Amino acid sequence: MTAIQPARPTTAPTSERAKRGSAKPKYVPGTPRWAQLAAHAVPLVVLPSSIWRLLLTSEVAGVDHSSNPGYHSQLSDYLYVLLLSAVSEGLALLTLGLVKPWGEIFPRWIPLLGGRRVPIKATVIPATVGAALLALLAAYFFLNPVLFHIHFTPSIGDKGTASSHLEVSGWSQVLFVACYLPLIAWPVLVGAVTHAYYRRRTSTEGR
Repeated sequence: MTAIQPARPTTAPTSERAKRGSAKPKYVPGTPRWAQLAAHAVPLVVLPSSIWRLLLTSEVAGVDHSSNPGYHSQLSDYLYVLLLSAVSEGLALLTLGLVKPWGEIFPRWIPLLGGRRVPIKATVIPATVGAALLALLAAYFFLNPVLFHIHFTPSIGDKGTASSHLEVSGWSQVLFVACYLPLIAWPVLVGAVTHAYYRRRTSTEGR
């Protein structure tokens, strides 16, 4: 007489199923894959310019101060660059809120707002205005380098004036362009992800 072997469970234990069911989704359901990738790309396109500013203050970017050739970076310069870079990356990381759950429901640790739904306009309007401002800044940056107090040499008409702060030439010009060129994609990516966010929420919640 043979012993009857107990049947193996065909389903996961109840505790495991409960854990899987309670796991928070990484992205909001219905978010297009391209929007997820675009949101993650924003901090990456902003990062090179932050690195260039750090190289600038460290005096290894090959940049000359045309108005003051003997100038050396001060503590205030480092603090300014660190603050500007931190703010830039912080704003770039906010784009993830357009595809993550915390962009639709306020995190519970936020006083008074935790657990409540984020109004659609409260997200779409600032994101759209931000994308428009970034597009204007990018256009002005490439049309008029004076905005950033940088003179490329040799330049048309002159090789820098007393009002110019930085002089970029040779390999440092290539490095500068390589680090700042990705910023062109910043407003495009933010605008596209914002549009996807708006369409997703209005289709499920209404305006």
